[in-house]
Amino acid sequence: MNNWLIKKGGASLPEVNASVRVKTGGFWRRLGSFMGPGYLVAVGYMDPGNWATSIAGGSAFGYTLLSVIVLSNFMAIILQALSVRLGVASGKDLAQACHDAYGPVTRWFLWIMAEAAIIATDLAEVIGTAIGLNLLFGLPLEIGVILTLADVLLIFWLQGKGFRKVEAVVVALTLVIAVCFVFQIIYADPVWGDLLAGLVPQRQILGNPLMLYVALGILGATVMPHNLYLHSSIIQTRNYGASDAQKRDAIRMGTIDSTIALMFALFINGAILVLGAAAFHATGRTEVAEIQEAYALLSPVLGVSIASTLFAVALLASGLNSTVTATLTGQIIMEGFIRLRIAPWARRLITRGIAIIPAVAVVVIYGDSGTAKLLVLSQVVLSLQLPFAMVPLVRFTADAQKMNGLQAPRWLSWSAWAIAFVVISLNIKLVYDVSTGAVAL
Repeated sequence: MNNWLIKKGGASLPEVNASVRVKTGGFWRRLGSFMGPGYLVAVGYMDPGNWATSIAGGSAFGYTLLSVIVLSNFMAIILQALSVRLGVASGKDLAQACHDAYGPVTRWFLWIMAEAAIIATDLAEVIGTAIGLNLLFGLPLEIGVILTLADVLLIFWLQGKGFRKVEAVVVALTLVIAVCFVFQIIYADPVWGDLLAGLVPQRQILGNPLMLYVALGILGATVMPHNLYLHSSIIQTRNYGASDAQKRDAIRMGTIDSTIALMFALFINGAILVLGAAAFHATGRTEVAEIQEAYALLSPVLGVSIASTLFAVALLASGLNSTVTATLTGQIIMEGFIRLRIAPWARRLITRGIAIIPAVAVVVIYGDSGTAKLLVLSQVVLSLQLPFAMVPLVRFTADAQKMNGLQAPRWLSWSAWAIAFVVISLNIKLVYDVSTGAVAL
């Protein structure tokens, strides 16, 4: 039984903690040692859930919600910078910090909220991967959903190769996604004037309940709560040293890494919405919300036969990529909150099994038409879960004692509190709209 329980104060992800040597010397050599965790985090910002919300937003509202993606991405940059600071300065991940700071009731509540976020994330990955397999190989969705259980073996194999190998696979799959979308955008030929206008926030987003619903789906798909737990842990895979100077340098390098990676994610997410706007909204197809429908229409609309194939390849790469980070985050949350450690493959089977149940039910009952709604709903659920990870993170990183004197600058903390206020306010409005029937889930 002792092998299943973690002693209080244990290291986060102990099997890989401080396992990556940090190089000394010039700026670029040191930065190279820290490149990797940011891309694992960025994967969560371009998972299949993003695809559904961005395609729906682009086809229905054109470029209008592009500003939501940009603002959400900058929110993510600030919050992930705080996650890096928490992990390096305190030596704890966010789950461990919550366990130590709160009593049993609050702790268990936050753990349940975190697990709900993981399941919502995994649900999007299950459906997205199954759709990718269906589009590329013709596998029925029901079979594809069941086959996603096999990725447990992929994760188990990757973790045995070392953390740098995990990061390398993630970066390679991310590059595949980027290359696919570069070609798609070239073929789509967006109207650049309208695209630039979409970067400016519009008041109609708040006034239109349906637009706000999709906008919050984009927010939940971009600023993902489980990434705050993940980043505060995997930054500790670097062996950066124990002195304040070394920790300050690690915070700086880790923040640069995540900022670069998230700007890369901004391009991917923006490209998905731009593709939806240029290929569908501009041609009068304003109700394209399903990934399968987008796949079927892309080649005829763009006039290039390979367009749909590139779309499906990128989708499958996105689903496989997200699998890695969801597995790690599930382990971090369980070990940090309740001090319970189980084998990663067993943890993955539990989470994936829970996600498969609603996915199979929707596919069997509603067929292809139900997957799009479930994907968007899963992202809205993530937006509703976000404050339960965000508020503790901002609170902890502003505390000089908890951060061992390396607390966040005031401007950064106040910026994060402003983000928390915006997210909570929008969530309250969404709940009101749903309760009054203005938005039907």
